[in-house]
Amino acid sequence: MWMVLRRGLKRAWVPVILRVWPLARLWYRTWGLALDGHPDDEVWYFAYGANMHDSAFRDRRKMQPLEWRAGRILGYRLRFNLEGRPKGRAAPANISADEDAEVWGVLYRLTRRELVRLSASEGIPGWRYRPIWLAAEDSGGSPIDAVTFVADGKATDGNPSLRYITLLRNGARAHGLPGHWIAYLDGIAHAE
Repeated sequence: MWMVLRRGLKRAWVPVILRVWPLARLWYRTWGLALDGHPDDEVWYFAYGANMHDSAFRDRRKMQPLEWRAGRILGYRLRFNLEGRPKGRAAPANISADEDAEVWGVLYRLTRRELVRLSASEGIPGWRYRPIWLAAEDSGGSPIDAVTFVADGKATDGNPSLRYITLLRNGARAHGLPGHWIAYLDGIAHAE
């Protein structure tokens, strides 16, 4: 019952806060998050999971990026340590600090208003993911400050569903991520 009510409130609330920016700031502040800048400011978002695939990012989430680039973040590694659905048979992507690793993904340039809409579609603000700003670089080596979403995951990794890992693999190919990263994704075993 609570989940249905919460989902209904979110559906009603999100369109309002996207139109009234002070309400968006208040919403974020109640969760202990800062929402800086103006709604039309442009920011970069780093996607490392299903949002690399157009069916998730453009079709399902209705995002219209101003630009995209292949890119990476250093000092993090890709994890599958979150509980997905069905429970025990799917593990969504996450990242965690690891000074010897890198994560490749897609950098999308969005307005801050679109980022708030994307965040809401990922449950932010909320109990799972939280936004963090980090130093990324595009495939040409140009530095870009970008926001991405992380969660507190389990100590051990699970396996993503076949459908989910296929989104990552196809999204990586479609956006020209390097061959070694595609080979890495191809080597990840999916849940049975």
